[in-house]
Amino acid sequence: MSETLQARVMAALGRIQNPRLENDLFSAGMIRDLAVDADGRVTFTFLLSREDPATLVRQARAALRELDGVGEIKINVVDPAGPAQATHGPPGAPAPGHAPVAPPAPQEQPELGRIIAVSSGKGGVGKSTVTTNLAIALATQGLRVGVMDGDIYGPNIPRMFGVFERPPVDRETHKIQPLQAYGVKLMSLGFLVERDAPAIWRGPIIMKVVNQFLRDVDWGRLDYLLVDLPPGTGDAQLSLVQATHVSGAVIVTTPQEMAVGDALRGAKMFERVNVPVLGVVENMAAYTDPVTGAKLELFSSGGGRRLADELGVPLLGSVPLQPRLAEQADRGQPVLVSEPQSPAAQALRALADALHAKADDQPASLPILRG
Repeated sequence: MSETLQARVMAALGRIQNPRLENDLFSAGMIRDLAVDADGRVTFTFLLSREDPATLVRQARAALRELDGVGEIKINVVDPAGPAQATHGPPGAPAPGHAPVAPPAPQEQPELGRIIAVSSGKGGVGKSTVTTNLAIALATQGLRVGVMDGDIYGPNIPRMFGVFERPPVDRETHKIQPLQAYGVKLMSLGFLVERDAPAIWRGPIIMKVVNQFLRDVDWGRLDYLLVDLPPGTGDAQLSLVQATHVSGAVIVTTPQEMAVGDALRGAKMFERVNVPVLGVVENMAAYTDPVTGAKLELFSSGGGRRLADELGVPLLGSVPLQPRLAEQADRGQPVLVSEPQSPAAQALRALADALHAKADDQPASLPILRG
């Protein structure tokens, strides 16, 4: 699947306004199960009530036909109060076969507590490092925390936590038992496939993996499930928000403008699918020499603050560069465990506190459980 094409498809549909609701199609919750395959075939469900103008479907089809790379377009038109009608080919063509039923809305999974997506616009900004240490910091506060590795193509959570065993399956419930480290429950594709096995998978497979990790893993009762997503705005992100209720997203960036620009696009994607951005994390901020006090800005400065201001969300924290941090992460020794009093560890604990306070503002099906 072309990630660029998927983003352009989302942008095209997001520019169409529903005059009745005075909102775009995504914000109005009218687009579900959007998928774009490697051949440019676009499929999605269009929730159209009797009060909505039928011309919206034609507008959507026309907007997609203008995009380079789009092939066949299949739209399942669903009246939320009645049966569905599938439309294929040119406008006005009769729907073949039986009409599909409306797809379910994202499912509430109260046992998972607050589901937080940790995302970035580009790779290499330390998103998995932030996820790992956030989870450990929350767990040390007595919260029940799980980490789901949603980076299907490059799962890093096993290495970050230093856990590589294959998770067992309960014989009675047939559910996968998550592994644990530092008080955090873990699930990753890296536990299930060989380390050097390439993940050459299209969108539907990724959707199945995300759904399996949410529903077929015995997470127990959690306060937080942090989902470490791959960079960009592709299938994993869309599959997550379509499969379950996501309480909010945290955007990780580094200070330089290139990373900030990519992170902005990722944040806008969450806004389009009605997932609130809880805040921005600036990683790899200035390093302060403990001997001389000199401040070294190896990756520029201020990018996290500028991104937060542009999005109108808080800067949850700024994590400084620190010697040996990457080496320790490669050995499965997160900085909160290996150097708990270091500047980076202190910044990450403060970040966890800020996230916990911000997430308290978001609705959850279960109260926060402690102890």
